[in-house]
Amino acid sequence: MARQPDDKAAAKFSSEDSALVRELALLLDETSLTEIEIERAGLRLRVARNISVAATMPMQVTAPPAALPVAASPAAPAAADLSKHPGAVTSPMVGTAYWAPEPGAKPFIDVGTKVSVGQTLLIIEAMKTMNQIPSPRAGTVTQILVEDGQPVEYGEPLVIIE
Repeated sequence: MARQPDDKAAAKFSSEDSALVRELALLLDETSLTEIEIERAGLRLRVARNISVAATMPMQVTAPPAALPVAASPAAPAAADLSKHPGAVTSPMVGTAYWAPEPGAKPFIDVGTKVSVGQTLLIIEAMKTMNQIPSPRAGTVTQILVEDGQPVEYGEPLVIIE
């Protein structure tokens, strides 16, 4: 007769599972995501955080200066235009962008740097793994759109190469 696993044994996590939960929780904190769900080797794991909306004090409303709406209006389309720029290099993953291989080291690129296909532009750290982001084309870096250590989203423009 085959032995059936008891419910208590099946409910226990291995130390490997516990480490995965900790890594996912850290990723939530680093990326400001509210939940992550993965499935691996028959184990389905969902890590989520509760978000509570804090009560705010009523603000005193004053009329904004006339120039403010005009100045703010073109800025929003400019950000959207950068993602559609033909020279934009976008993030292939969610993570944290770094300009150099280690703190204090010389950055991979600067504005004005001539790059070749496959040259490392920056690194994105995702789940404790450093992923080099290669240049998809040769050209000159005209803009770096992310700060060193900034969280980035999938598809977010990182660099403009012309």
